[in-house]
Amino acid sequence: MSAMVQPHGNANSDKGIERPSARGQALKVLLVVVGFIFLAAAYPLVTFMRQAPGLSMMFSLYVTLGIFLLLAVRNPPANRTLIAFTAWSSLVHAAVMGVQAFANMVAREELIGVALLIVIGIGFIALAPARPAAR
Repeated sequence: MSAMVQPHGNANSDKGIERPSARGQALKVLLVVVGFIFLAAAYPLVTFMRQAPGLSMMFSLYVTLGIFLLLAVRNPPANRTLIAFTAWSSLVHAAVMGVQAFANMVAREELIGVALLIVIGIGFIALAPARPAAR
């Protein structure tokens, strides 16, 4: 037999290829999903350019962040700060928008966005790469 079955680990572990953990894979999926969601803000950015310039400005930040989240998929540990910024800024945005919705400053339908931003923030905090060991 030319191929041997290894009882523990996988065949690639002997070749120096490390398989990503389930948590690492989940983080990459979240980076791609959120990256594309934020990138989709390009459509309303263009649509609201004249009617709501402030909203378009905010969307431009999300489009840019979406591009960088998609780039971060290649090496999430090297992009810990970007992931942390995305998490915490999403939670802060959700808090501000939630207060505005309950104070009737914006439509109550904005609470859907609040929920989405909370899920994004908590997801990135829960899946954030570990801090590298001190040398």
